[in-house]
Amino acid sequence: MAVLLDIKNASKRYGDQVLLDGTSATITDDGRIGFIGRNGAGKSTLLRVILGDEELDSGEIVRHPRLRIGYLRQHDPFLPGESALDFLMRDSGQPDWKCGEVAGDFEIKGTRLTGPVGELSGGWQTRVKLAALLLHEPNLLLLDEPTNFLDLRTQILLEHFLRGYREACLIVSHDRAFLNATCDQTLDLSHGELTTYPGKVDAFLDYQREKAAHVERTNAAVLSKRRQLEDFIARNRARASTASRAKSKAKQLERLEVEEVATAAPTAAIQCPQVKPRRGPALRCRDLAIGYPDRDVAAGIDLEIEHGSRAAIVGDNGQGKTTFLRTLVGSLGPLRGETKWGFGCEVGVYAQHVYTSIREDQTVLEHLERAAAIGTKQQRILDVAGAMLFRGSAVEKPVKVLSGGERARLCLAGLLLGTYNVLVLDEPGNHLDVETVDALARALVTYEGTVVFTSHDRSFMQAVATTVIEVKDGRVVNTLATYATYLAGVSKEIDDAEAADGRGAKQAGARRQADQPRAAVAARASTRTDREVRKEIASLEKSIARLDAEKKRANDALLATADADQAVRLHAEMTDAATKLSAAEERWLALQEELAAIGE
Repeated sequence: MAVLLDIKNASKRYGDQVLLDGTSATITDDGRIGFIGRNGAGKSTLLRVILGDEELDSGEIVRHPRLRIGYLRQHDPFLPGESALDFLMRDSGQPDWKCGEVAGDFEIKGTRLTGPVGELSGGWQTRVKLAALLLHEPNLLLLDEPTNFLDLRTQILLEHFLRGYREACLIVSHDRAFLNATCDQTLDLSHGELTTYPGKVDAFLDYQREKAAHVERTNAAVLSKRRQLEDFIARNRARASTASRAKSKAKQLERLEVEEVATAAPTAAIQCPQVKPRRGPALRCRDLAIGYPDRDVAAGIDLEIEHGSRAAIVGDNGQGKTTFLRTLVGSLGPLRGETKWGFGCEVGVYAQHVYTSIREDQTVLEHLERAAAIGTKQQRILDVAGAMLFRGSAVEKPVKVLSGGERARLCLAGLLLGTYNVLVLDEPGNHLDVETVDALARALVTYEGTVVFTSHDRSFMQAVATTVIEVKDGRVVNTLATYATYLAGVSKEIDDAEAADGRGAKQAGARRQADQPRAAVAARASTRTDREVRKEIASLEKSIARLDAEKKRANDALLATADADQAVRLHAEMTDAATKLSAAEERWLALQEELAAIGE
């Protein structure tokens, strides 16, 4: 295991904002790391430092002599008129067969491979850039928000490739589902500090919550003990018979310290408009055709969306999801047929372009005052602005100086101040950080109106959608399925396609080669009997039950104690039991694989 990158005592600041505060981290050649942190924490800045595009204020980045970094470019590197194959050969210097093989991993073939790359959709061009990146055979991939604007199919293809990729990866993404599927380590950047965690992002977030809760419990116990000691000292200091004991207690008091708790960054508090629930169809489409004067995008659309449902519009990039939504809200006229909202529907729209069309001569407050329903009180407007992180003097900021994320939050705040009982949302999570997207999902789940939306964030879709409408091959159809069922269906299509052309076997082989523990299990299987393995499993299951009981017992006692010394001891016991339990569970999984290998 070689160290590819060693970040040592790195410091970086812009004005008063500290991004890196003398922090360190190491990336090894087997690292598959999900890089997380709030918007503005400094993740992209650190990537630019690693690439050599920026310098640290102090500290250093030590690079392995054979380090080859692959970075997903955001700009379009294509020449006018060249095909995807021509670009891949020009960019990588690889022969056509090699370029075609890697392009095939992302389903780039036929006219998409040999036709003009400039005519491909943004999602397909991203696939071409990913193929070009991998043709350079880097041993460290740097991917900054690779799933932005990628459709579900492309996301899954990228996941499949990364799971079989045997080199190191550092991936910045707000999509936790993507990080959990591709990374087994987590790197967090908060308050200028880098924290490395040897597990997936969900496990790290659970660890953070448990750690914060433990610190709060321990601090509460310390403060309680401190009050007891202060009271004893105050009562006994002046009495000669107890003065020595008071002095001893004073020394104990000096040793009691509370652990500093980092102040959490503010999170948007989102509340959708309060509306009266309605019944029946909110939307009817009859023999609807959508598209543009020179071409139909989809036709023969007959569907209904019920009041109170949360309809997710899904489909590959370029199939017509945004065209369908634009037709529903009237910004694009139907080619044929009709679309009709139910009686009393008030439709609020959030589109991908909305945050760029806000009047720049207004302030945040002026925009919200214009967006709010007639009669809305000033305090209500200020409350919503504060909930979306525009607090104090921030409401006087001119729109022209707002970032993309701030403009997106401002548009959402305008919707919240309306009386809309229907929300049509086109990619509402773009430019929002993970915490704000989670807050929006929770708000939409409790909203009693109707939601029609599209998003590339699978976690968001999974949390919000109650029905799935697919735009595909010139049709728009209510699948009558959950999002989980739809996701499983797309995954199976990709698996079947890979199996048909042999790529599935190739990627599975790469994953097996990357999984050294499995090889070791197979080697042991040839030297041990079924009975020996089952005996060890039975013994291990008893140990797991015992360690789990010890961990729960220590945790329960920790919750109940008010004694600082006991709290510290109990936490150490709980941590020790948890470490041993994790190791035992890993061993149990390995034994199950060994048992299966013996059976084969």
